[in-house]
Amino acid sequence: MSTSKLRLGPLPKAETVKLTISLSTNLKAMLDHYAALHAQTYGESVDGIALIPHMLEAFMIRDREFKKYLAKAGSVPHPKPVPGA
Repeated sequence: MSTSKLRLGPLPKAETVKLTISLSTNLKAMLDHYAALHAQTYGESVDGIALIPHMLEAFMIRDREFKKYLAKAGSVPHPKPVPGA
């Protein structure tokens, strides 16, 4: 395995809210493969479902239009910065 790191780093501990989502079978398979690679890279087994909130957060933080919206809204809590964002 290469020493390079995945875009999604080790998972932090956080307070959570439970949501229910539906994924296509192809997307679920990709998520499972990503989870396997994440576990191999960081040496800690992780369920692909646990990756979804972190991936979604990283996606939203990197969205320029969403950043502008958050800046204008002012009262919306800002998420923690993601390395490389």
